[in-house]
Amino acid sequence: MLKVLIIGCGDLGGEVASQLVRLGIEVAGVRRSGTAAEGVRLICADVTQAESLEVLAPLQPKILIYCVAANGQTDAQYKAHYVDGLRNVLATQVDNKKLKHVFFVSSTRVYGQNTEAVLDESMPAIPADFGGERLLEAEHLLNGLSCNSTILRLSGIYGPGRLRMINLAKSPEKWPVQNSWSNRIHRDDAAAFIVFLVQQVLADKPILHCYIVTDSKPATQFEVLNWIAQKMQPSIAITRQAEITGGKRLSNQTMLRTGFILQYPDYQIGYQALLSSIDN
Repeated sequence: MLKVLIIGCGDLGGEVASQLVRLGIEVAGVRRSGTAAEGVRLICADVTQAESLEVLAPLQPKILIYCVAANGQTDAQYKAHYVDGLRNVLATQVDNKKLKHVFFVSSTRVYGQNTEAVLDESMPAIPADFGGERLLEAEHLLNGLSCNSTILRLSGIYGPGRLRMINLAKSPEKWPVQNSWSNRIHRDDAAAFIVFLVQQVLADKPILHCYIVTDSKPATQFEVLNWIAQKMQPSIAITRQAEITGGKRLSNQTMLRTGFILQYPDYQIGYQALLSSIDN
């Protein structure tokens, strides 16, 4: 019997699938094209094309993880992939009496407010752009489910192949003009937390409806860029600073109270591992 169906088996979803397979959990993964991780049953379908998803109806997984990425930074793409796509997938599961839990991988982009307060799950999500608005609209689709559900609001993902900050650190002249607060989560930690929650559900242990998924150290953009730059070129002292304007700081205390332990609890540990892997 299929335990987990992952919709969006790309970088993050693929890592979730790989970790689940290593635990001996049966997984099927949906993606538009390409290949799946070893041991994962691949289903080629497109969440924006409802007819292509008909193959999902007979699968009847216990757990559904919706982990897609929009094709572009436009309102139309966000609506198609997060709102309409999630609605299309959920429609295939209306007769699935075995479905225990739905996970929706969202983003901390739903918190658009600029505030000195450290934001946690008790704070209202007030989007400031189309991306946050569409993600919040998709989150609300979970309210109509007959099974339990969990929203995972991930901060900025970095990790293997996600080297934007490392590449930016090499060119100080391209750094942003403003120095704002930022938050991040290593891809492997994000995947591991999702797997941790899946295990909780399969063990019939209660979990919450919403988690902010981020590391333990919010930091300004210039702090992170300066640190990376000096690690790459120790002989060059880059100490660009500016007043902190905007951004937000996020709390991961709800996530940590589950007992989950981050492998990369701050950007220094995470980026040091990335830099070492590049050097090797």
